[in-house]
Amino acid sequence: MAAPVSQPPVAARASTRFLPRGLGALQESAPASLRFSVGRRHRAARLEVKASGNVFGNYFQVSTYGESHGGGVGCVISGCPPRIPLTEADMQVELDRRRPGQSRITTPRKETDTCKILSGTHEGMLPTLIEEKLFANNNALIFFQWHDNSGVFSAGMTTGTPIHVFVPNTDQRGGDYSEMAKAYRPSHADATYDFKYGVRAVQGGGRSSARETIGRVAAGALAKKILKLKSGVEILAFVSKVHQVVLPEDAVDYETVTMEQIESNIVRCPDPEYAEKMIAAIDKVRVRGDSIGGVVTCIARNVPRGLGSPVFDKLEAELAKAMLSLPASKGFEIGSGFAGTDFTGSEHNDEFYMDEAGNVRTRTNRSGGVQGGISNGEIIYFKVAFKPTATIGFRFTTCGKLYSHLSEILISLFQKKQNTVSREHQDVELLARGRHDPCVVPRAVPMVESMAALVLMDQLMAHIAQCEMFPLNLALQEPIGSASSASELASNLL
Repeated sequence: MAAPVSQPPVAARASTRFLPRGLGALQESAPASLRFSVGRRHRAARLEVKASGNVFGNYFQVSTYGESHGGGVGCVISGCPPRIPLTEADMQVELDRRRPGQSRITTPRKETDTCKILSGTHEGMLPTLIEEKLFANNNALIFFQWHDNSGVFSAGMTTGTPIHVFVPNTDQRGGDYSEMAKAYRPSHADATYDFKYGVRAVQGGGRSSARETIGRVAAGALAKKILKLKSGVEILAFVSKVHQVVLPEDAVDYETVTMEQIESNIVRCPDPEYAEKMIAAIDKVRVRGDSIGGVVTCIARNVPRGLGSPVFDKLEAELAKAMLSLPASKGFEIGSGFAGTDFTGSEHNDEFYMDEAGNVRTRTNRSGGVQGGISNGEIIYFKVAFKPTATIGFRFTTCGKLYSHLSEILISLFQKKQNTVSREHQDVELLARGRHDPCVVPRAVPMVESMAALVLMDQLMAHIAQCEMFPLNLALQEPIGSASSASELASNLL
């Protein structure tokens, strides 16, 4: 006996009766996440899609927008605390570290990446922070209270509303990508964007371009400032490997390394000897139009205890997601990482002890500052691996008709053709053009710092919202920024 044909419920049939032709079938066959509902006949259908992938964070949220060769790129920051001093100069410092064309070992594209804050800040008078004391269990907790009587002028301070940051694109060369309109660049996002969307922005790779990270770096600059003000957090990243040039593990002291040491050379390695070796390795492939990868190490000092949550929202899991969302990233490890598998348990464990100030510390830090998914107050350190730049090609700059013709001859002689597939699904050879980094890691340094800052900022706000809503167990917990950073907070806000 044949199985009865299943019919949609009466209510469902009634709701699809008034849909435009074809949408009724879509409603019944679509997955739950794409279902829409129609009430009365005159109401328009509502289609809800939750798959954008352009927003990062839960409390301190950042949404980036824009494409490599569009009108511009930027971000919208939601959830920023009010009354934080903020000007475009605060963000421009970090954007200048990220921008292209800053040295011979980066892309020759010339962009100033000048940012403009379009909303979310206000010029005006800042209130005063007055020191207060709260006694609990015979312990004096120092904190600060706002009083509106200061008359201190600020060029800009956050209002608590969304902050819109915009950076225009000024040096686009869409013609460099004519070949990519017809064929897929190997190991790039061209093919997968077509597979997913059925259309893509050819020039510059669209959203897959590293120019998307401008919004992350701008937002990260604000996050770094708030973290520093609130609890003295300092985030630094540096290049620890370029191709086969590896900086020894003991060459950098995580306790004392400074931004000045990192920024002292164009490759952003704090060790001058290894920096020269890394630069030479990049130069070697740069002149051939090839590329190489590398590793960026990031450290975060003075991170409060307690950031991160058990199971699915562990701090290292959030950091891993953030880092692996960066363009060209291919690997992440925290603490001892994969090398930790070479130890026994007795060798790998970080033993606890009480320091002179009465704090619980660990004698070693193979955990990388995170245990059980929660920060333990030690330095957080991790590494991010970046692959060689996918778009490779002969780089030769000329001017005039004769030299332009010579350039074409040189390109045909020296540029390496790559086997690929066209959008018409034909086997072809591709000669890629455009301006690209021979090694992405020097410019990836501020990107890694920014993503680390966004994670820590989001986790800091989550921790305060959950764990500091009611009085703490002061025998075991320490209020965020209650004592060590309170004076610094007041001096920086005034």
